[in-house]
Amino acid sequence: MLQNEIVFREEIAPDTYRFLVHAPVIARKRQAGQFVVLRVHDKGERFPLTIVSSDRDEGIIELIFQAVGASTGLLAEMEAGERILDIAGPLGRPTHIERFGTCVVIGGGYGMAPVIPIATALKDAGNRLIGINGARSREHVILEDRLREICDRVEVCTDDGSYGHRGFVTDVLREIIESGRRIDFVLAVGPTPMMQAVAELTRPHGIKTVVSLNPIMVDGTGMCGGCRVEVGGETKFACVDGPEFDAHQVNFDMLMLRQRMYADTEGEAAKMFLAHSTPVGACHPQGEADHAQ
Repeated sequence: MLQNEIVFREEIAPDTYRFLVHAPVIARKRQAGQFVVLRVHDKGERFPLTIVSSDRDEGIIELIFQAVGASTGLLAEMEAGERILDIAGPLGRPTHIERFGTCVVIGGGYGMAPVIPIATALKDAGNRLIGINGARSREHVILEDRLREICDRVEVCTDDGSYGHRGFVTDVLREIIESGRRIDFVLAVGPTPMMQAVAELTRPHGIKTVVSLNPIMVDGTGMCGGCRVEVGGETKFACVDGPEFDAHQVNFDMLMLRQRMYADTEGEAAKMFLAHSTPVGACHPQGEADHAQ
């Protein structure tokens, strides 16, 4: 196998793909919570994807992403046997893992992909896990079987009620909290409004809550400053200080404002991609990144 070669590809939900890629060094070194930054072609943008798992012996990393823009659309079109041009990693700080007690892990949409490696590490550390898997509809629910293999209890909810509970992940979390069940730690990964809602729900109860953020990211090494976020009133860089932060300290309003900065450019690039043209210029990966929901 060649470096960065795609060895397996499948569509696991509408426009959501699972790739196994040959990247031996990354496979050996990666830890839960870390990600890679990749580039599909020499004129393409750089965008991050979480490393869902790795096989150290085979030198394989697992990537799961949703094709929502030009760059992830180009990646989704690649087939097994083709090579991704650049993959840099593992990047970011590994998740802080300890024996908290009872943990609730929450994934919204393809935010479930980065939840899986963290949930695995939490379970291995001796924690009891409750998993909440949220999606728009039944067909968009991903990785439910793998979540059930890790967690002691799993609840699925869909916006339209086509599967599991009807409603949002916060509805299920609220029920668990109000039942009087002790919760020692919450992890939430998904759309930014969802993570903000989880943070506001756990705040009055003093439950330690961590989120994985998805700001604009270019180099993944802290040099460009594009991924800056405000946490506890201080500027942090998600690529080197995160991507995980204390949810109760994150300025979500500023984060969402920055995520919208290149919305017009992203839209134009997506239109050009759909018209089978080569995208011109760069558009940031917000909305496309794994740990970006």
